Amino acid sequence: MEHEHIHCGCGCCGHEHHHEHEEHDCHEDHCHENHEEENPLKKILLAGIFFAAALLIEHLPIFSSESALVQSLSKNFNYSGDITRIIFGLLYLISYLICGRDVIKGAIRNIHNGNIFGEQFLMTVASVGAIFVGEYAEAVAVMLFYNIGEFIQDYAVDRSRESISALMDIRPDRATVLRDGKAIVVSPEKVAIGETIEVKAGERIPLDGNIIEGKSFADTSALTGESVPREVSEEFNKEVLAGFVNQTGLLRIRVTKSYGESAVSRILKLTEKASEVKAKSEKFIGRFAKVYTPIVCIAALAVAVLPSLFLQFFMPELFEKYGWSVWIYRALTFLVVSCPCALVISVPLAFFCGIGSASKSGVLIKGSNFVEILSKAKTAVFDKTGTLTKGIFDVSEVNPANGMTADELLAIATHAESYSNHPISKSLRKAHHCVLCDALKILDPQEITGFGIRAKVEGKTVLAGNAKLMVQEKVEGFGDQANEGSKEPKAGTVVHVAVDGKYAGNIVISDSEKEDSKQTIHDLKKLGIRQTVMLTGDGEATAQIVAENLGIDTVYADLLPEDKVRKVEELISPTNTLIFVGDGINDSPVLARADAGIAMGALGSEAAIEAADVVIMDDKPSRLVDAIKISRRTMNAVWQNIYLSIGIKVAIMLLSAVGIGNMWLAVFGDVGVCVLAVVNSARVLKK
Repeated sequence: MEHEHIHCGCGCCGHEHHHEHEEHDCHEDHCHENHEEENPLKKILLAGIFFAAALLIEHLPIFSSESALVQSLSKNFNYSGDITRIIFGLLYLISYLICGRDVIKGAIRNIHNGNIFGEQFLMTVASVGAIFVGEYAEAVAVMLFYNIGEFIQDYAVDRSRESISALMDIRPDRATVLRDGKAIVVSPEKVAIGETIEVKAGERIPLDGNIIEGKSFADTSALTGESVPREVSEEFNKEVLAGFVNQTGLLRIRVTKSYGESAVSRILKLTEKASEVKAKSEKFIGRFAKVYTPIVCIAALAVAVLPSLFLQFFMPELFEKYGWSVWIYRALTFLVVSCPCALVISVPLAFFCGIGSASKSGVLIKGSNFVEILSKAKTAVFDKTGTLTKGIFDVSEVNPANGMTADELLAIATHAESYSNHPISKSLRKAHHCVLCDALKILDPQEITGFGIRAKVEGKTVLAGNAKLMVQEKVEGFGDQANEGSKEPKAGTVVHVAVDGKYAGNIVISDSEKEDSKQTIHDLKKLGIRQTVMLTGDGEATAQIVAENLGIDTVYADLLPEDKVRKVEELISPTNTLIFVGDGINDSPVLARADAGIAMGALGSEAAIEAADVVIMDDKPSRLVDAIKISRRTMNAVWQNIYLSIGIKVAIMLLSAVGIGNMWLAVFGDVGVCVLAVVNSARVLKK
């Protein structure tokens, strides 16, 4: 099986490289050359020891040419020159070769491949130039601190990837399938739909399916972020997903989806694609780096050549003091600080950390552009059933009319709806118990989309649906206030029933609100969401009660699927970023139309995976609050990195050009700023 890949933006050269699940390959000749070393930290430490020794010998008084120690060494080696310079020069050279060899080789390869203006090229030119002007310590410092910066960057990237690559651990590597009465261990890809697999306590469920035998608790945290184990059995929560961990009893599961279509595979595919979809700010940084690097190289060349030529021809008295070596040195410091690594590494890294942090919170974001959209959200639109409410319907009222009894009304409605898989039909069947139901003749059931159902029960024409159906069919007695059943109840989904054109009453089916729905709306308003809207196909009275209970600003009721799309289009504007949250089954058109569509609790729903931009992996609306907080934290880090990097670099470049800054300050402007930006990006992972 092929490894899943995660893509992340590369350094100054603007390429991309691929991190494999089990291997870290850098296929491009790029700034992260130290991956070729078995232990880059060992190389840095070794070079640092030689560098520190050289600095001590060069600057400590005990090693000066007049000291007794040095004079004694010179006499023993019969050398009349300054032996100290030879010693520290040799140490500098060793340190330079240890930490700079791969950088120079990488620069040469990049030039050969047509990528001239990479950061390795900038570092090589700056360090070699420093050697020619006699600044050996600064030449080594450029290479050494560059390697330190690269090591810290790679470490931060690896840490940021842990939360996402941890998803790879949910990939099951085997399945125990029952064939011909024997338990056979095979690869999950080799198990067909309809076969039965066996999962012991402590094992990860390898494929999506339904429990046919056994009872247990399942750890769903890897997929949903939910820390509390879920009780599963053949009667209760029988549907289980690949990636769940069976905690207690033995389970036998009938497979309903192949491995390629399982929940775990879809998550891994989403994760792989997430970092490929780039935000506007991320795309801008990529384009900026490609233009910026050649410009600063030309500017550095101008700093090296033009002032020297000007002084030589027009101010010769100053040329002796501020000649070629001075301006070349300034140009080299200009080159070192100009490297845009801090931008092109830290900005994609911040988005990557944001996606990883969201995944740990049970939210899959399909790309960094949706991180940016979530951070700008001003209007939050919700579906009602299955999103803000549990979507578990129970009959709460039976209101007969025109001489019909409650039992008769419930029986007629149940029989008419018996061929439907709609949640309302299931609620009616759950409430009505009759051993003679199977003997009744139900003919010609017809579902009228958006209205209800028509069927013949024991020769009588029965209509069961909403008020629009009663009006459309001109049902006699509907709306007659003399009939108790004609009154629309205050709460719940109302199923109106008519028999042979006469109104027979209504049945109220109630759906309870989710525990965290009210708090979610409250928290969204605290986050600055200007408007909360609920769209539902339920009646106006029911919708208003739910909206008032939850604190929702605006509600639109009695909507067909196409009406929801139209309402969302009315609310969207260039200045009003809109997110829509739905259950992902009936709301695919609206999910696709919103600026960011968010599928609620739809890990098992292929419609949600395809249509939504963000997938909340459990049924908790409060995950939306977490996602928005993470997105804003991510965008704050992105803009902080941009302002920090450009601001400090421009300041040091100007100082370097006029001779106030030196190579040490330039090294900080490159490596130091890059490390600060990377650390700032990594903060996004913390809650």
